[in-house]
Amino acid sequence: MSSPEQQEQHQTRPALVERSPRVPPEQLVAELVPPPRFADVRFSTYVPAPDQPSQAEAVQRMSAFGERVAGGGGSGGGGLAGLFRRKRTDERAPGTYLDGGFGVGKTHLLASLYHQVVTDGGRSAAYGTFVEYTNLVGALGFLPAVEALAHHDLVCIDEFELDDPGDTVLMSRLMRELVDRDVKLAATSNTLPGSLGEGRFAAQDFQREIQALAGRFDVVRVDGEDYRHRGSASAPRPLDDADVERVAAGREGATLDDFDALLAHLADVHPSRYGAMVAGTGTVCLRGVRTVSDQVVGLRLVVLADRLYDREVPVAASGVPFDEVFTDELLHGGYRKKYLRAVSRLSALAREGAALA
Repeated sequence: MSSPEQQEQHQTRPALVERSPRVPPEQLVAELVPPPRFADVRFSTYVPAPDQPSQAEAVQRMSAFGERVAGGGGSGGGGLAGLFRRKRTDERAPGTYLDGGFGVGKTHLLASLYHQVVTDGGRSAAYGTFVEYTNLVGALGFLPAVEALAHHDLVCIDEFELDDPGDTVLMSRLMRELVDRDVKLAATSNTLPGSLGEGRFAAQDFQREIQALAGRFDVVRVDGEDYRHRGSASAPRPLDDADVERVAAGREGATLDDFDALLAHLADVHPSRYGAMVAGTGTVCLRGVRTVSDQVVGLRLVVLADRLYDREVPVAASGVPFDEVFTDELLHGGYRKKYLRAVSRLSALAREGAALA
């Protein structure tokens, strides 16, 4: 039990619930680059597992695709006519799509492709998550978003997933516009492109859109186990409140929040601003993590987990372990892969946070 003096000190700690950033649309465009965790990765730093040949093959195929983009290969006129001419002569799709489970290094490979094209190849590319692109369209409007992206040689889309019919039609149209302008595409997902949307809405009613998306990609499969948890339990034992408060008091840039208060605050901040909300945070300290049963609340937590993981922010937490943060109903529903990814990432960040205690 903290003393009154300690409680007063802890209450003055910075908190995420005090942050409601405003992000101008031009900043959303400027920030379409790999996050800090993947700022320096390259294909040469990806270590394929010896018992997973698909990983080495993925490096080779992604690197070859990057060479084609960086060298301007496959160009031959914009528009659909140019695309169809290229398809007839070399049968190469305008995009590549990494399909695989959690923690097999898909984001590492996608960021490596970006650096091959931009940092080493001197070409132009945009890099963002699926949510960041839909947020960009919402902030700019559809045609301005197309114009903002169309001058790039490559658009990289991490964590590609279709959650509703509106997103299906939106992303199909966006990618069609980009391909028409000779922009190459690269994406990662835990779901094959032809199966996007299954379990979340009446996907069969949107098969034409979904199959149109699938037809724009060559699929590259990446098998393997989740590297974030090799040789360790899926989630570390939670800290107690006193340990969480000590980490918050002793770490520069740390924030301290009660879990329920943070969940309530996430409802008042658009998910496109979660990244700005945690920017500059050294450690996120949470008291009283509990199991979430509400779908909307759970999906907001998924987005926050992604932004924390991207920015390498440790999480020191008390309450339930993060492999119990979502109910079985959520983990076995239509968004199960999103929740499982969040569990994997939050568990990894909690392990780093526990080490600070």
